[in-house]
Amino acid sequence: MSKALSDTFAARLIAWHGHSGRSGLPWQGNRDPYAVWVSEIMLQQTQVTTVLERYPRFMKRFPTVKKLAAADIDEVLAEWAGLGYYSRARNLHTCAQQVMQEFSGKFPSDPALLEQLKGIGRSTAGAIAAFAFHERAPILDANVKRILARVFAVEGSIQDKVVNDRLWQLATALLPNDPQDMPVYTQALMDFGATWCTARKPVCLGSERKCPFEKACQANLSDQVLALPQKVVKAKSPEFDSDMVLIRSGNSVLLQKRPSKAIWGGLWCLPESAWRPKAPQALRAPPALEQLLVATLPQEKVGRLLKSCQQLFQGEQIKHVFTHRRLWMQIWELDFIKPLEFSNPDVQWVALNQLGRYGLPQPIKILLQGLSQARDGDLKN
Repeated sequence: MSKALSDTFAARLIAWHGHSGRSGLPWQGNRDPYAVWVSEIMLQQTQVTTVLERYPRFMKRFPTVKKLAAADIDEVLAEWAGLGYYSRARNLHTCAQQVMQEFSGKFPSDPALLEQLKGIGRSTAGAIAAFAFHERAPILDANVKRILARVFAVEGSIQDKVVNDRLWQLATALLPNDPQDMPVYTQALMDFGATWCTARKPVCLGSERKCPFEKACQANLSDQVLALPQKVVKAKSPEFDSDMVLIRSGNSVLLQKRPSKAIWGGLWCLPESAWRPKAPQALRAPPALEQLLVATLPQEKVGRLLKSCQQLFQGEQIKHVFTHRRLWMQIWELDFIKPLEFSNPDVQWVALNQLGRYGLPQPIKILLQGLSQARDGDLKN
């Protein structure tokens, strides 16, 4: 590593941020570790434009770590709906409770202690420590890995431990000496990777803007900008079929809470069949009603449900893309005059106008909102 470059790396980034970094984001300049933490978790795997809308709303509903810790998990999941990766919301809730119980409601400033909290990894711990406490703690998210791999020509897959350890060593060695520079430096790293040193269209390739590392970046000098960091060829995402049953009674629908460790864990969803490898559309057959109900609902109620309705009506098919898989959900509809009572608290009738109180997977939320709007339109006509 060039000593001249390592000695000036932080200063160059800080200077760049003064004229080209992002500004005016609602979480910027905030030294409240709770606010910093929420923004960092929300920004993971979520686009900034989406967070700009959802972050203020979340903070208004849960303004303090005490409020979040005391909230019901369903309330937290409902507020998180649409942001995806719902384990982040569950971890937020658990972490808030840890902070209240183990640290008397105050986030620790030590990155090592922060990293022991639920859902906080090393990079997130570094960001919280840098922004809220001016600690000289490194971060290493995907953007920073890309910057360092290019500027210092770090070869090998960033998924490899040896390469990852090398990047952490670099990230630590490049920290500014003055702790007061940590917030702007950390923000500059994030912004530079997100807006200039991007994966597909970095400014050094075809842009009129001048990169602060133009004459020092090893990838640029060797014409390997798009080759670094080295990428792992991803396998094609598997596709699955599932049947979901939309059971209605008046203005209510029957929802079932998903297991906490499942996909969409802890969210309320329509009763569904087990997933199976996707079959050609022509080979799909309507599921047997009894099999579908037995697989999803308390068995003592299935007989009464079968007596009330013997026919499934085919609804729409919904495609949902996860990070590593795709799911095709076939909706089947049933109507009942009078809802049956369930002793299991994880199976509930929910009025359409109360859906906002429940955490719902985004495709199911959109489906039921459409049902609610259609019903409201029928009542007005």
